[in-house]
Amino acid sequence: MCGISGVLSPSGTAASNLVAMNTLIRHRGPDDEGYVLFGKGGASCFAGRDTAQGVMNALIPWAPSQHISNEITDKANLAFGHRRLAIVDLSPFGHQPMCYADGRYWITYNGEIYNHLELRTELEAAGYDFISHSDTEVVLAAYDFWGEACLSRFNGMWAFALYDTKERSLFFARDRFGVKPLYYWVAPDGALCFGSEIKQFTVYPGWKARVNGQRAYDFLVWGLTDHTDETLFEGVYQLRPGCSATLDVRVWQGQMAKGRLSVKQWYTLTAQTFTGDFDEAAEQFKDKFTEAVKLRLRADVTVGSCLSGGLDSSSIVCVANQLLREQDAHLLQSTFSACAEVERFDERYWIDEVVRNTGVYAHYVYPSLEKLFTESKLITWHQDEPYASTSIYAQWNVFRLAADNDVKVMLDGQGADEQLAGYHAFFAPRFAHLLRTGKWLTLWQDMQSTKRQHGYSLGRLIESVISLLLPKGIKDILRRATGRAHSFPEWLDMLILGVAANDPFAQFGGARNTIQSLSLAQLTVTNLQMLLHWEDRNSMAHSIESRVPFLDYRLVEFVLGLPDEYKLSHGITKRVQRAGMSGILPDMIRDRKDKLGFVTPEEVWVKQQAPDLFRARLDSAIKSSHGILKPEASKVLEAMISGQQAFNFGVWRMISFGEWLERFSVEGKGEV
Repeated sequence: MCGISGVLSPSGTAASNLVAMNTLIRHRGPDDEGYVLFGKGGASCFAGRDTAQGVMNALIPWAPSQHISNEITDKANLAFGHRRLAIVDLSPFGHQPMCYADGRYWITYNGEIYNHLELRTELEAAGYDFISHSDTEVVLAAYDFWGEACLSRFNGMWAFALYDTKERSLFFARDRFGVKPLYYWVAPDGALCFGSEIKQFTVYPGWKARVNGQRAYDFLVWGLTDHTDETLFEGVYQLRPGCSATLDVRVWQGQMAKGRLSVKQWYTLTAQTFTGDFDEAAEQFKDKFTEAVKLRLRADVTVGSCLSGGLDSSSIVCVANQLLREQDAHLLQSTFSACAEVERFDERYWIDEVVRNTGVYAHYVYPSLEKLFTESKLITWHQDEPYASTSIYAQWNVFRLAADNDVKVMLDGQGADEQLAGYHAFFAPRFAHLLRTGKWLTLWQDMQSTKRQHGYSLGRLIESVISLLLPKGIKDILRRATGRAHSFPEWLDMLILGVAANDPFAQFGGARNTIQSLSLAQLTVTNLQMLLHWEDRNSMAHSIESRVPFLDYRLVEFVLGLPDEYKLSHGITKRVQRAGMSGILPDMIRDRKDKLGFVTPEEVWVKQQAPDLFRARLDSAIKSSHGILKPEASKVLEAMISGQQAFNFGVWRMISFGEWLERFSVEGKGEV
């Protein structure tokens, strides 16, 4: 797990530009640092200040022979930088940028290929040799053997740039679900800059931050980011999940249009067909999930787990515990949890039940209101973009706690809710399907069960179904009338932003009127992409690799193809997971119906403990927003404090947006 940097320049770039970009992401890889510059004389490798001991003397073709410095006057048309967080093969042989096939291929790579041992065996049988024990070298050999088709053989998470010196081609690729990030930006001098984080571009000559109005609208009004290849920075793009791009470095500028790469979608999430009964589905779920966890326990460093006390993180901890007991290594297992002083937001009771049943070494942190605003600017800097709620602050504390205890790899439960219908938003598609197919009795029974288990009134459940089936215009009127997000908020200056009033969920999320279609939208466009963004930045800010077993593509494709009722029926979410984890999870966790996750008592903070603090922060955001946030924004907060409007995270988005504008010196739309 690492950080990558790169520049492709028509006129050549100074080495100092690459070093500056690479230095900004030291947190992603404090264990090692490396560079390769490609010029007329070929590839030249350089060390940096953090290059690991022994690398320069290692008998490997990619070992640097000298330190990079400002005294290097030769400009490179292509340059790679790398920051290493050593997880697999901790020796100097794992140094990057790495080359293969007598220097034909060079790579700067961020990620983990969990099945690299199996691929290595297959490649060795085909005649390939390896110097290191790293998965990076396997990626290079796989590319040489299978070409771009190697991506479909990888089970893992990755973002990399690979240069073929013979073909003069630069190949970018990102994993199926976008667990690892890859951003790019064309500088004023025509250089294509790319890296793991947007902040890397801020030190390149000519950088000027401008707000992307449409994406700012999507975030402020709808709470949505990472749903397109655009970012909140005008002109900064990301390679989308499951996509790749190839550039001929001799004519690459002609292969880009308006600053965008010509992208190929190499992976499309497709549901597997399943014909068995529910018990067979539960058994297969258990097997596939166990294999996913087993693969993600592979590491040459300590592996811990996030534990919220919910079904997903508890499943990971308990399955990992079984696997580690088989190796007599369970005493090494540690968990890390965020708790709350406010009882209704605290999950310590559930967490302790898992701890009692597994014997893990548990660690707890209580995120505090007092430290929230002293740390929020730092979190914004690491996130690169504004973030949706203070739950990200809770997660930040969990990863910091893990780092303080010398844990370098963490398992987490992202992706489970989206595929297993874990959110209550899945109730409406379930009811709508039963309505459309004429299953009236089942519909009535499902609604009654949902009402009984989750406290919803029948009126609210019926409203959710009607809302799903209504035309967009009428739906927007109803949202406005009930105080929910709608297309034309009074507190936002649409003219200054210069945007169209669109619902991005409808525009980019596709059909969402069945459980499977909503899952597809959440996995590929909406929820998951934001969660993975926050997870990556929070973990890597503390030099921790986060792994997400639920996003093993074999598991996702299997679950996506299961009948709706195997996932949600009679108000019970994640049915197949609950059944598959029988005998593994404590019963009280397996049967748990409520859902929190790593949350903070933000509602209590806003309405009771510190309303004046939030008023002051919102006022500051309004003043720094270049007129984007109108003074009417304060009325939204006052309505929540007084109880006239239900609590939501919209106010925090405004506060975070203001902090982001200040932290990155972002100019308003159209400013010069």
